[in-house]
Amino acid sequence: MLETSSESPAPVRVVSEALKGYIDRLGPIWVEGEISQINDRAGMSFMRLRDPSVDMSLSVMCHRTVLAPVSPLPENARVVILAKVSYSAKNGSLSLSAKEIRQVGIGELLARLEHLKQLLAAEGLFSEDRKKPLPLLPRRVGLICGRGSAAEKDVVENAKRRWPAVEFEIREVAVQGAAAVVEVSAALRELEAIPEVDVIIITRGGGSFEDLLPFSDEGLVRLAGSCLTPIVSAIGHEQDAPLLDLVADVRASTPTDAAKKVVPDIAEEFALINQLTERARRRVRNVLELETQRIASLRQRPVLKDPLTLVSTRAEIIASLRERSHRSTVHALSLAREELVHVYARVRSLSPQATLDRGYAVVQREDGSVARDPRNLFAGERLRLRLALGEINAVTVESRE
Repeated sequence: MLETSSESPAPVRVVSEALKGYIDRLGPIWVEGEISQINDRAGMSFMRLRDPSVDMSLSVMCHRTVLAPVSPLPENARVVILAKVSYSAKNGSLSLSAKEIRQVGIGELLARLEHLKQLLAAEGLFSEDRKKPLPLLPRRVGLICGRGSAAEKDVVENAKRRWPAVEFEIREVAVQGAAAVVEVSAALRELEAIPEVDVIIITRGGGSFEDLLPFSDEGLVRLAGSCLTPIVSAIGHEQDAPLLDLVADVRASTPTDAAKKVVPDIAEEFALINQLTERARRRVRNVLELETQRIASLRQRPVLKDPLTLVSTRAEIIASLRERSHRSTVHALSLAREELVHVYARVRSLSPQATLDRGYAVVQREDGSVARDPRNLFAGERLRLRLALGEINAVTVESRE
């Protein structure tokens, strides 16, 4: 370990040699990346090994015999390399000395993508609950596409054909190859930061399985999942299914389909407005006609046709009730009078007066009691005699049994 200080710094050559020593002690390692810029000279092959997720690469050199089993390698082929890291103390550069090169097959890539798909699905990144609805009419549409691509033309022309006033914020990037993930991610962050962009379309015009691999990169997929702006994925065709399609808020089968999804058709909207306007007019017309008929019906009612009808009807009812009350009262009085006559006759027939009228008299003593037994009277007692037509006083002379 180098012992240095500000008073006793280490020279560059010493640091370089120390770094070389550290690195030389590393054993062989397996590295994965994309191969590009393959050059052959003097029996050696030189190439660049890129990381598809970031703008970073390393130099790789090997004997032609190491590269021969996988030759010819297509541009941007995915490989794994068993290599020894070497450091050049002279120019301070790192490189890999390859001992073995294996091309990653489609089957293995598919298995990796399936594993990543299950991992992201378990995290809920593809859940329908987190997908955001598209705005009816976006203020500005963000578009990420290839440079001078037909996909860009399809989206812009079809969108403007549907809604001529639509505005685009276009970012042309690499949509395949080593720089695709980095440039697409940077463009996505840039459009996400623009407040006027209400929806973002990421598109390309299809391609092979290898061409679409950047759109299944884990970093790009997670970035798309974290965006607050709705994202429309239009990568490839119906049979293509990169992971970006699953995390996007809306998947479009083609760039043309994406244009149809993000902006409404002005002709259809006008037709819908006219249809709704006509429906509203018919509704108002029907309501007015119904209310007019109701008012006419009310006007035909007697109470509105002749308002005095209500008073006259009530007057007739009151007169009828008064007449009934009068008849009822007269009848009740008549019955009471007849009953009174009968009662009077009965009382008259039972009255002592009737007896008196037949010539009898009632003898009362001075205290008002009726004299019934002559033995109870004494001589000289004053008596009152009630006759049919009046009273007279009398005095007893003697009593007889």
